Amino acid sequence: METNDNNQMIRRLKVEDKEIILVGTAHVSHQSVEQVRRIIESENPDTVCVELCQSRYQAMRSQDNWQNTDIVKIIKDKKTYVLLSNLILASFQRRIAAKLDIRPGQEMLQAIESAEEAGAQVCLADRDIRTTLSRTLRSLNLWQKTKLLFQLLLSMSEADDIDAEQIEALKQKDVLDAVLSEIGQDLPTIRTTLIDERDLYMAAKIRSAPGTKIVAVVGAGHLQGILKHWEEPIDLEPLDTVPPKNPWIGMLKWIIPLAILALLAYGFTAGGAQAGKSMLVWWIAANGILAGIGALAALAHPLTVASSVLAAPLTSLNPMIAAGWVSGLVEAFSRKPQVRDFENLHQDIQSFKGFWKNKVTRILLVVVFTNLGSSLGTFVALPLMMHSL
Repeated sequence: METNDNNQMIRRLKVEDKEIILVGTAHVSHQSVEQVRRIIESENPDTVCVELCQSRYQAMRSQDNWQNTDIVKIIKDKKTYVLLSNLILASFQRRIAAKLDIRPGQEMLQAIESAEEAGAQVCLADRDIRTTLSRTLRSLNLWQKTKLLFQLLLSMSEADDIDAEQIEALKQKDVLDAVLSEIGQDLPTIRTTLIDERDLYMAAKIRSAPGTKIVAVVGAGHLQGILKHWEEPIDLEPLDTVPPKNPWIGMLKWIIPLAILALLAYGFTAGGAQAGKSMLVWWIAANGILAGIGALAALAHPLTVASSVLAAPLTSLNPMIAAGWVSGLVEAFSRKPQVRDFENLHQDIQSFKGFWKNKVTRILLVVVFTNLGSSLGTFVALPLMMHSL
């Protein structure tokens, strides 16, 4: 059952004996902050649900949370793309928030503070951001991941070009979802994982929240999606699970190196030593040089660049190791992030210069760009090796 308030961003719903007030907000709007405070004070709910997961909640409440980041563990656990994507998305939101002179997610913090003042229970209703990004990246191939990365980086510059009229329009919706929706037009798969699945997840969490009166504060971009799925049966387990990798992709990781080794062996046997050596040179040069260019693009330490050049021809033949992992670890030890790098992270991610200056984000860029260079090197090397036969 649904009834509308005069404000189109507020919906009153009924589930069995529960009354639920669903409030849609803009994540960078002073008006949303005041609206959230006023509604919770007037409704005096038993529970307040917010569009946050535990990790995002801790990041917002603990400004020194980044200081506990183990960058080496992130590289080893293959979480580089996840963390970098998260930081770029946070960058866009922070830059828009700076234009409005407001802290990003302030309406969620206000909801939590008002809930505590009212003695209401707080329910974190969103799916863990790490699960969301992992599911998103798992659904993309290398080219799509690269496309997503560059579109996210471009969104950072777009934040600087937003004029006053656009800022007013952004106050009426979820800013982060606005940029994700735009990217989702080119990559529809990511809209499913970043927005649609979270609509389902939050609908289920809000419906099952304890108490008889519940205020749920969500981004305006999720409001219609939650209403659409409100009465559907929803199983959270598949939404909370990172699907296994496509077995064909796992097989290709072995097939491609084996095919390259077979091609080299064929070159030496059928084409002779000269042809085999020429093929080997092309393989080493294409992988090493392009991986090195990737590391240079991230402004890596000279030792890191050298390690990427040396490692790429070997790691491209080993499905268990990536060139970016090697160069990222070398960068981490050559330019070990200091406390101030973690302290300045929130500020530095608001600019291109800051992304490349901060030692934490630079390590992530080194990993990603070196891997991209090495992967490109494999595809460049193959026709050159064939030409040597």
